[in-house]
Amino acid sequence: MSMSRKMNETIGPLHSSPVIRRHPANPLLTPKDVPYGPAMVFNAGVAKYEGKYVMVFRNDYGDAEAETIEPAGTTNLGLAWSDDGVHWDVQASPVWSWNDEEVVRVYDPRLTVIGGRCYMCFAVDTKHGVRGGIAVTDDFRRFEVLSMSVPDNRNMVLFPERIGGKYVRLERPFPVYGRGGVDRFDTWLSDSPDLRYWGGSKLVLGVEDVPFANDKVGPGAPPVKTAKGWLTTFHAVDIDRSRGKNGWEPSWKKRYSAGIMLLDLDDPSRIAGMSKSPLLAPEAAYETSGGFRNDVIFPGGMILEPSGEVKIYYGAADTVECLATADVDDLLRLCL
Repeated sequence: MSMSRKMNETIGPLHSSPVIRRHPANPLLTPKDVPYGPAMVFNAGVAKYEGKYVMVFRNDYGDAEAETIEPAGTTNLGLAWSDDGVHWDVQASPVWSWNDEEVVRVYDPRLTVIGGRCYMCFAVDTKHGVRGGIAVTDDFRRFEVLSMSVPDNRNMVLFPERIGGKYVRLERPFPVYGRGGVDRFDTWLSDSPDLRYWGGSKLVLGVEDVPFANDKVGPGAPPVKTAKGWLTTFHAVDIDRSRGKNGWEPSWKKRYSAGIMLLDLDDPSRIAGMSKSPLLAPEAAYETSGGFRNDVIFPGGMILEPSGEVKIYYGAADTVECLATADVDDLLRLCL
C-alpha cells in the first residue's frame, strides 16, 4: 500500500485485546484526588523505587465545568506513592515545574530506574520548539537535568539497563518538513555513552508498519526485559476528518490506541515481533467521553511483577490516569 493512500485511509472500529484487563478501580487518579486543583491528571510515569511504587503525573489546569483550559504554562508535575500500585497517596504540592525564561512547560514524564537511581524523561515546550529532556533524582525533591534534545523531539523512554555498553532510548521526532508537511511521525532509537550525548539513531517503527495507525506512532512506557526480548508499548494514532467535537476542544479528529511489540535483546532497533491489532483501544466510558480529548489512551508506565503480571498505567481522555493488567506470557504471545 502506498504511503499517500495509507495517509488518507480511514481506520474503522478498534477493539482491545482479550488478554488485557482494565482494573476495576479505574480511573485510579482523577483531578478530585489531587489537593491543589488541576482540571486534568494524566500521562504518568510509574516505577518501583526503593520498595514502593512511585508515580509522577501531569497536571493541566482549567475549568472542567466550562470545558476551558488555562494557558500551557500552568502545566506542572505531581507526585504520588503507593504500596500496591493501585491505591495512591498524592503529595500535597506539585513536585516539579521548571522556572526558565525559555521554558513554557514541562509534561509527560516517564520513569526508569537504572542502577538504583530514578531517571525521568519528559517533554518540554519552549519558545523555540518542543524538546525532550532527561533528568535524574534520588529523592523526588531535586532533579538534575542531564540532557535536552534539539527541537522537535519528545516521547522519550529509557531502557532500564545498558545494552552493548550504552544507554538506549526510544523517541519520536517531529519531521514535518521531511515527511511531507503533515503529521507523519515514527519511532526511533538513539544511544549514549553517558545519558548526556546522544547519537547512533535508527528508525524502529514507521507509521506504515502499524495497521491501526495513519497519523503517528511513538514510544509508550519504558520497556521491560523478558527472556524473549524487550517488551514495550507504543502509542498509535489514527485521524478521521469526519470526527467532530469529541471533547472540550471545538474539533478533535484523532484517536490514540496502545500497541505492544517485542524488541531484540541485543539490538533493540530490531523488532522481534508485534501485535497487528491494538493492545488497548478506547472503549471504556472514562476513555471515550467526558474528557478534554476523548478516545485517547496513552501508556506511560509498565511494571513486570515477579508473579508475571504486567501492570500498564495509561492516561485516558487526557483527563484521568488508569491501570490495565495482563500476563506477560499472553503479551509475548501477542507479539510472536
